[in-house]
Amino acid sequence: MSRGLVDYDRLIDVVELEAERLAASVAGQRPERQVPACPGLNLGETARHVGSTYRMVSTWLREGRQPLVWQQDPGRGQPLEEYVRAGVPALVRALRVRDPDDFCETWWPAERTAAFWARRLAHESTVHRMDVQSAAGLPIDPVDDDIAEDGVDEVLTLWLGHRLDVLGVRGTRPGSVAVRAGERTWIAVAGPEPATARLVPPGGEAVADGRVGGTPMQVYRWLWGRIPDRELPPASGDHDAIAQLWALLRLATK
Repeated sequence: MSRGLVDYDRLIDVVELEAERLAASVAGQRPERQVPACPGLNLGETARHVGSTYRMVSTWLREGRQPLVWQQDPGRGQPLEEYVRAGVPALVRALRVRDPDDFCETWWPAERTAAFWARRLAHESTVHRMDVQSAAGLPIDPVDDDIAEDGVDEVLTLWLGHRLDVLGVRGTRPGSVAVRAGERTWIAVAGPEPATARLVPPGGEAVADGRVGGTPMQVYRWLWGRIPDRELPPASGDHDAIAQLWALLRLATK
């Protein structure tokens, strides 16, 4: 289990900030514009998905279980940007009335607390805001280092470490990769056994077969498949282990 690297209230602030950035980036754009890094995903579907997720999680928090019914599409004549914005207040209220350790059902058995949802929605909002800006041809707003580092931790622990297990997916050969984002380093291990990832102290990357890194925002986007290898500093060591990690993450996060 990973409780994250960022304070609960700050994560809720990020949800509000990134939701507004996403909504503002949608306004006036053609919904069919494609997200360059995600073939088949367009701007409109991205915004609809995020707005639907806000409502789904709000209902989940209120009812204490995974909902069967919630508003999944904009109302008649409702602009996409307003659909996104209108889903935020109820979600933020539902999170702020809870303490981070309050019990809440989630889809990760290891983390059944309100903190899971604050973290998950902060990164859902941030990654898809970047998708919308990319599809719209707008400048990509930066992500603060602490949020990007927390996002690296989430993708490695939740998606690689849990989601692959749910899917029953394994690598073909044992391999470890040191993933460095700014001043933090994680060791991700994949292969025939379940994938794992852990944050390590300075110097811990020496035990890894391969090493990849960059600024926190670069690594955050790379792990989510939003930028290619060439936009990172050159990797070193076992490039096959790095390629395997990349391929497994594409399955885990799609």
